[in-house]
Amino acid sequence: MVALDQLIVPLFSFIFFIILLHKWRSGAASTPRKNLPPSPRKLPIIGNLHQLGKSPHRSLQSLSNRYGQLLLLHFGHVPVVVASSADAAREIMKNQDLIFSNRPKLSIPDKLIYGSRDVAFAPYGEYWRQVRSICVLQLLSNKRVQSFRRVRQEETSAMVEKIRQLGFSSSVVNLNDVLVTLTNDVVCRVALGRKYSDHGEDKMFKNFLVEFVELLGATSLGDYIPWLGWIDRVNGLDARLEKVAKLFDEFLEIVIQEHKDRKKREEVGGDAELDFVDILLQFQEETKGSTLVEDDTIKALILVIQSSFTIKNALFGSGVGNGRAYKNPRTMKILQNEVRKVVGRKEEIDEDHLEKMMYLKAVIKESLRLHSPIPLLVPRESTQDTKVMGYDIAAGTRVLINAWAIARDSSLWENPEEFRPERFLDSSIDFKGLHFELIPFGTGRRGCPGIAFAVAVDELALAKLVHKFNFALPNGRRGEDLEMSETTGLTVHKKFPLLVVATPHTS
Repeated sequence: MVALDQLIVPLFSFIFFIILLHKWRSGAASTPRKNLPPSPRKLPIIGNLHQLGKSPHRSLQSLSNRYGQLLLLHFGHVPVVVASSADAAREIMKNQDLIFSNRPKLSIPDKLIYGSRDVAFAPYGEYWRQVRSICVLQLLSNKRVQSFRRVRQEETSAMVEKIRQLGFSSSVVNLNDVLVTLTNDVVCRVALGRKYSDHGEDKMFKNFLVEFVELLGATSLGDYIPWLGWIDRVNGLDARLEKVAKLFDEFLEIVIQEHKDRKKREEVGGDAELDFVDILLQFQEETKGSTLVEDDTIKALILVIQSSFTIKNALFGSGVGNGRAYKNPRTMKILQNEVRKVVGRKEEIDEDHLEKMMYLKAVIKESLRLHSPIPLLVPRESTQDTKVMGYDIAAGTRVLINAWAIARDSSLWENPEEFRPERFLDSSIDFKGLHFELIPFGTGRRGCPGIAFAVAVDELALAKLVHKFNFALPNGRRGEDLEMSETTGLTVHKKFPLLVVATPHTS
C-alpha cells in the first residue's frame, strides 16, 4: 500500500490546481468580452504581414471591402487597426485626435532622423509640441510662406527656361526630372540658403533624397517580430541606413557650420531673407541653455522638410507632373484656356493671378485625390483604451489611415477612378484637413504643417507650364497609351518617367 505521506504532495498539488483553475474561469467569466473590429485569419508568428502584398494600400482596400471600414490586423505581435472610410478617419483624427496623436517607435526613422527628433515621427509629448510650434510659427507660417514669393517666381521661371533649352537640344523632355529639380532648388534656397544644382552637386543631392525616401518606406521586420531583427543586418538594410544617415549628417553639418561662420543673420539685415537654417540658429541663440533646438534637432527638421516637400510638389501635386492631363486632352485644353485668359497679354504669371484660376485648383485637387503622396499616411498609435465605431481599441494599437482608399470610395465619389477636375468646381471639399473625404496631407495634430508652402509652389509651376507650352506625347502616342503604373514605399510615384514634347506657345 502507498504510504499516506507519499499522497500528501500530489493531493495538495491537485487541490491547488483546482483552486487556480476555478479562479481563472471565474475571472474570465467576470471580464467582459472585447468587441474587436473584424479581422481576417492570421498566421502564426507573422500574423497578417503576408496579406500586405507589393501595394499595401491596394491590398488593405480589398480587405476593407470584405471586412469593413475598420479592420484589425496583426503585423507580427503588433495589433494594427486600418481605417478605410471618411467616418472612421474623422473619429480617429478629429473626435479622438488626442488619443491617437502618438507615433509608434520605428527603427528606420530612428536611425535616419536622429532618433526621430523631427516633427513627423517624434512621439507625442512636450518635445513634439515645441518642435511643431517652431515649424508652424517660425518656419511655415503664412507670413513666412509669402516671404519666399520671389524664390518661387525665380525658380519657376528658371524651370520654363530649362524646358525651352531642352526643347531646342532634344525633342523630348523628361518632365518628372524637371519638376524634381525645381522642387529641390526651391526648397534648398528656402531651407539651406542656396541651390546645389549651381555647384555640380544636384545629381548627388537628388540621389541622396531618393534613397532617403525609399528607406523611410522600407520595413524593418524587427519592429514587428523582435527576434528576427538580425535579418536587417543580413539583407543589408542596416548598412544602407548607416550609409545614408552618415552622408546626410556630414552634409548638414557643413551647411550649419557655413551658416554659423558667415553670420548671415546679421548680414542680410532683414527677416524676409532668412532661410530655415538661419531661423533655427537664431532661435537656438535666443533659447541658449535649452536643449530643445540642438544642432541635431535642426538637422532633423531640415531633413524631413526637404524630403517631404520634394515628395509632395515634384511627384504628385500637378496634373501635368503626374501625367493625368495627357490622358484627358479635354482637361488640358480647358486648363490652358483658363490660364491664358486670366494672364492675358502679360508675359509672366504672378501669384495674384492664381486666385482667379479655379479650374487649375480643381486639377490639383483631383490629382491629389487620385494620387495621395503617402497613401497610408504616417502611422499613429493609441495612447489609451478607447472605442471607435463601437469597437474596442487597446492602448498601444497602431493605426493606419488608408487615405488612398477613402479618395476612391464610391459612396463618396461618383465614378471614383475617373480623372474629373469638374467635380470640385461646385464643391467646398478641400485637402487642407477639414474634409475627411480628401486627406492627402493628413489632419489634426499630426497633419502636415507645410501644406501652404507646398501648394504655393505647385500652383505656380503648373500655371507657368500650361501658359508657356503646348505638350504632346512623343512618337505620336495618344493619351490613352500613357503608362500610369506606380511604384510604392512610404510614397507612391510613377514607375516610368513622363516624357513629353514641349512646344513654346505663341499668343
